[in-house]
Amino acid sequence: MVSGGVSKFAKARPDATFQKMVKEAFDHALGDVPRLKTDRIDGSVASYFSDHFTRQLMAGIMATDYLGLCPKPNKRIEGGGATGGLCFQAAWESVASGRMNCCVAFGFETMSRVQTWKGNEFIALASDVNFDYPVGGFYSGYYAMMVNRHIHEFGTTLEQMAMVSVKNHGNACFNPYAQKRKRITVQDVRNAEMVAYPLTLLDICVMSDGAAVCILADEETAFQLTDRPVRITGVGTGTDMMRMADRPRGKVILAPNEKESDYRNLTYPGVHSFRAGRSAALQAYRMAGITDPLREIDFVELHDAYTSSEIQTYEDLALCRYGGGGRFIEEGHPFLPRIDYGMKLKKKGTIPVNPSGGLIACGHPVGATGLMQAVFAFWQIQGTIGRHFGSGELQLKKAERGLIHSHAGTGTYVTVSILERGW
Repeated sequence: MVSGGVSKFAKARPDATFQKMVKEAFDHALGDVPRLKTDRIDGSVASYFSDHFTRQLMAGIMATDYLGLCPKPNKRIEGGGATGGLCFQAAWESVASGRMNCCVAFGFETMSRVQTWKGNEFIALASDVNFDYPVGGFYSGYYAMMVNRHIHEFGTTLEQMAMVSVKNHGNACFNPYAQKRKRITVQDVRNAEMVAYPLTLLDICVMSDGAAVCILADEETAFQLTDRPVRITGVGTGTDMMRMADRPRGKVILAPNEKESDYRNLTYPGVHSFRAGRSAALQAYRMAGITDPLREIDFVELHDAYTSSEIQTYEDLALCRYGGGGRFIEEGHPFLPRIDYGMKLKKKGTIPVNPSGGLIACGHPVGATGLMQAVFAFWQIQGTIGRHFGSGELQLKKAERGLIHSHAGTGTYVTVSILERGW
């Protein structure tokens, strides 16, 4: 990866069409690699979740035209909440296969064009419309069910969930691209309006307008464009049945740092864990040569659509044992070491998670989200957070290897990609 750019994420961008938001992010990315001219770009991949929000089919080619990239190859990627992560990997595949020397991955969503209730209906169409949807299914309800099982199975507490929201909102205070920049407390989270027990408004990500762009290149081209390229050393994609009741029960798929005796009495994946997330992580770890992720990864940007799903994902990524996610956040491992969150934490900063603020605070314009994670991870590894954010509070002292994670549905598509310092 040689460059990236992000538009401002906001509840609504009435000032901008989706094309203009993509152009903002694209111009930002080009500005960081002045040696890259558009005639050196071989093609692009477009990422957006829903035709309903834009009320426009073929939106990808409209953005491609707006960027001046016609008549070069382009295709649209869609996979629910994992759309951006799948797009990032599709661009990687275009370069890794040798088809392209330089590929642009761009993603966007304009979710403000409809009322919130209608947006929730569109998102619910990513569940099984013949099975889940007719009985009143919507994603906050699904995740409420899952976290209630997590609480029952492992003793996870509402306060531990709330700590995720406190952390991510606290981080977003220093991210000028973030939608929700404010300090909150555990009590604020628990006192917020209840959406689907036990999830409150502050446990859930928000609908957003926004765009993000990543520029990927082969090694030779990368070093011609920048002296600090970031290498993509591992990619993994997991899938699972759309209907959770169809998912088989069996033994835990073990990470390299786990053993079978860790899970003698655990039914897996149950409704408390995401088999696709574990599968994606293990593929990426194997490719990148990672055997102990907690010690070998410096930071993570993961898909925290809900505070509960961040806790579940700690476990899927093998940052802690299944069942240990609540304790993992409570002890302080995923907090940033230099930020004051207004609470005492025993093991603060072991592996910072969502230094950007994540989906909960930075925002979730679905087609852009996975690419946003890649851009922020890229800047972390380059050590340029201070330049891009205007202050260095979120820049980690050690950021040589990062992980990005995108997640769709109730864990039907999950992508994990490993980025490392390439110079």
